[in-house]
Amino acid sequence: MIHSRRDIQYCEELFKSFYNIGATADGGVTRLGYTQTEDRMHETLIADGKQMGYMDVTDEVGNTYICNSMEENYYLIGSHLDSVVEGGRYDGVAGVIAGMMVLRWAKEDELKVPIRVGAFRCEESSNFGCCTIGSGLITKEAYKQDIEGLLSKDGKLLGDIFAERGLHIRPKKIEGVRQYLELHIEQGKVLKECHTQLGIVSTIAGPIRYSLYFHGMAEHSGTTPMMMRNDALCAAAEVILEVERIGQRESMYQSVATVGVLYNRPNAMNVIPGEVEIGIDIRGIDPASLDRIERGVLDSARAICRKRKVQLIEEKLSSIPPIEMTKDLALKLEKAARELQISNRVMVSGAGHDAMSFASVCDTAMVFIPCDKGISHNKMEFATIEDICNGARVIYEHIRRENQ
Repeated sequence: MIHSRRDIQYCEELFKSFYNIGATADGGVTRLGYTQTEDRMHETLIADGKQMGYMDVTDEVGNTYICNSMEENYYLIGSHLDSVVEGGRYDGVAGVIAGMMVLRWAKEDELKVPIRVGAFRCEESSNFGCCTIGSGLITKEAYKQDIEGLLSKDGKLLGDIFAERGLHIRPKKIEGVRQYLELHIEQGKVLKECHTQLGIVSTIAGPIRYSLYFHGMAEHSGTTPMMMRNDALCAAAEVILEVERIGQRESMYQSVATVGVLYNRPNAMNVIPGEVEIGIDIRGIDPASLDRIERGVLDSARAICRKRKVQLIEEKLSSIPPIEMTKDLALKLEKAARELQISNRVMVSGAGHDAMSFASVCDTAMVFIPCDKGISHNKMEFATIEDICNGARVIYEHIRRENQ
């Protein structure tokens, strides 16, 4: 689809308004949830909205909404403005910009439909080890209710941060949403490899996360015989390989398993590791497969630690089931894309998104746009302005056709 020069320029201006916030020396950005840097992102969004004559609202947990009307039964187009540590500039931001594009087109066409653009706090788990906090709280998702004790990277309790900011850890549930629509970069290679312009998400994979703690004995590496050791790192290494093996076995069900965190103590060249922590991330769309991976990993870890005489402590951090998007709404987006001659395909999201929170509240849908080489959570993350406009246009066309 060919977009007007004015549309491209407006989209670029929005992107540039966020560009330098949280910039790091190596070219990425760090915009952690519930920090002053994330605050600046939200303040910038509000300023962008005011320039266009829109209203803005902040809810009880700090989420921001840019509105063309305060009426109920509104379309909510949302995403987030925080990032991972040393992340890219398109994850989340592209979705918020898409919402602003939809608002602009509605204004130009004098479409009298209530639309809000939502920017949700702390979608990434980077600061508190828990994802989709802002959207999860306002939708009353059960697995988001006991989070006051979460610690930020700088050691502050989330409950204390909320108290300092005058926010509410038990907010009222969001009301009046007719549909929730979210654009996001794919964060994978499928669209690029298949030369497809748009993905329409059918299911968001459910994540199960664990921290496993291995307690062995820290001893001198030169004086302790090999057969007399309780090496916590060697036990953890065996478990890490088991996680990979089990994940590969279940990959036919579109499941994955990853060890992405490892802390080794005392982490000295001449000391046998005495304590190790690993973080395990299990994801998939098949509940039976997820259950097999979880049981397989835990059974293997227990057996390995018994064999090596290493104590194992298990901490389950979260368990979210796979979330289905609204099929009828997905079909409407597919039809809008087809009529705009934007190529598309139905696909699964392996990553979590704010849309997970809204699926139990209202009709919910997601569209993906390509990102270069599938790279995300990285300073090299890139998506074109044209692709952002493509996705935004599909969402707008759907809304326009529903309200003709």
